[in-house]
Amino acid sequence: MRKKSVSLVLGSGGARGLAHVGVIAWLQENDYEIKSISGCSIGALIGGFYAAGKLDNYVEWIENIDILDMLKLLDFKGSGGFVSGEALMKKMEELVGNPLIEDLDIKFTAVATNIDEEKEVWINEGRLLEAIRASISLPLFFTPYSRNGSLLVDGGVLNPVPIAPSFNSSADFTIAVNLSGEALAELPLKKENNNSYFSKKIQEYMSKLSMPESIAKEDGIYVVANKSFETMQGNIARMKLAAYPPDIEISIPRNLCSMFEFTRSKEVIEYGYKIAKETLHKHDALTSKDDIKE
Repeated sequence: MRKKSVSLVLGSGGARGLAHVGVIAWLQENDYEIKSISGCSIGALIGGFYAAGKLDNYVEWIENIDILDMLKLLDFKGSGGFVSGEALMKKMEELVGNPLIEDLDIKFTAVATNIDEEKEVWINEGRLLEAIRASISLPLFFTPYSRNGSLLVDGGVLNPVPIAPSFNSSADFTIAVNLSGEALAELPLKKENNNSYFSKKIQEYMSKLSMPESIAKEDGIYVVANKSFETMQGNIARMKLAAYPPDIEISIPRNLCSMFEFTRSKEVIEYGYKIAKETLHKHDALTSKDDIKE
């Protein structure tokens, strides 16, 4: 039987993007061939690692990281953002190398935002890690990435679910994973106190650097800015999906976990696997009914 080919769209949403790993795992196990990937922010990171054949390296690392390990990657030496990103990207290079996008077996596009020209940028050639670094440049948190004389930030500013790069795909289906889905009344994952612990550790770390504690407080500058960004991103995602609906949308609830709860990787990956299974089984059932009617 021929595998069903997929053009996969991986959205923006911080740690919720670990659900992308579960979605990819389910597709692989169920005779879907991923022919192309367009990704934004965490979607670009996960998609880029998969396209390079190194996703297992990333998963093994992220599943064994703790909050202190995460803090070591936060080099508060940024300009235009708290974190320069140099330590994080050095770690990413250890995990994936630094291949050229055009040498990957799977067509890949990372989406970023050019804040000088106020437009989205599709990066589908050049160094993979440079494309990922540009796409994950969360405003205020990461230093913007300079490319060809322009400053690039997170693609989620303009296009958190980048479907447009998939328009010319020859795949059987376009599957979009939206990380800004409707919030569930009952939390999908058991609530933990990681956020307060993480904030406390950041405050301790910042105090050593003589940085203002207000940045990490629950009502502090960065938390408010981040919540504002998430609100904006969610609204843009809904508009983009309404204007350009994919064949299949896998919706991850926006309250699955917070943007920085990467220490819950196993749970979030498992949730992505589960929701992919439920969504695709439902789609297959509906398709079968339509075939019978015809």
